[in-house]
Amino acid sequence: MQSPQEYYRHDGPMTALGAHADEFRAMPTDLASLCEIVQGVLIHRDIAPWLYGLTLSEAQRDDGNLRPFARMLTRIHELDPRPLTTARDVGHRLPSVCRHFSLMLCSILRHQNIPARPRCGFGAYFTPGKFEDHWVCEYWNAKDARWILVDAQLDAIQRKALHVDFNPLDVPRDKFIIAGEAWQMCRSGGADPANFGLTHVHLSGMWFIAGNVLRDLASLNKMELLPWDVWGAMDMNDEAITGEKKAMLDRIAALTLAGDDAFAEIRAIYDSDDRLRVPPIVFNVLRNAQEEIER
Repeated sequence: MQSPQEYYRHDGPMTALGAHADEFRAMPTDLASLCEIVQGVLIHRDIAPWLYGLTLSEAQRDDGNLRPFARMLTRIHELDPRPLTTARDVGHRLPSVCRHFSLMLCSILRHQNIPARPRCGFGAYFTPGKFEDHWVCEYWNAKDARWILVDAQLDAIQRKALHVDFNPLDVPRDKFIIAGEAWQMCRSGGADPANFGLTHVHLSGMWFIAGNVLRDLASLNKMELLPWDVWGAMDMNDEAITGEKKAMLDRIAALTLAGDDAFAEIRAIYDSDDRLRVPPIVFNVLRNAQEEIER
């Protein structure tokens, strides 16, 4: 089996570059510049009205349902045909969410032969005392021989508004809580599951955390889906999580936190269980529709 570093150095179905691959040869290699490029072509569709004075139509917001990065790239160039290294004004950026920022940075890093993977979990820096649904990118820093979390979404405007007091290029592990850790924190009684989710719209609980555990597992297997895609073992309320399912989630949470030593098991448990593996069709909760996964 490949090493984790070798596996995450190569594209999966969601991170392939498609028709615009040539454009990535001109990309800088320093992490700060790459994040600025991502921020210059994407805009968080929910933060846009609050911090950027941009009101989006429902059609514009619907771009947040794009899954493969190749389709994102096509849409980015439809909105503005200039090279990706040219920052767009906010009205010509692709309306997205945190997952898209993380996916784009991951794809760029993989193209530069750097192991990377989006991680699903919860950010502690959006709402005081709460842990909001969020994605970041995790990459392998060969010099330090460690995986480092990067929040490619946090531009200067957001850092100021959110009073970010850490380096987004090396997010502390107590600022971004990987989904498996959130599950363990709440299972042990060390945290309140009501504080994990999309708390401003009153969506939270163990079911929400469990869904993110499964999304993180899928991402670790290079199937980085939308935050509102549902399949297999995912539930929509706490009551549906049986004792058997809790035991399964306990194991998955532990594996996703165990580091590179658990890589073979992460691959095996995902491949061997239809409840965990992303199927050809998933349920898009926001669209209330079954949708085929483009690859």
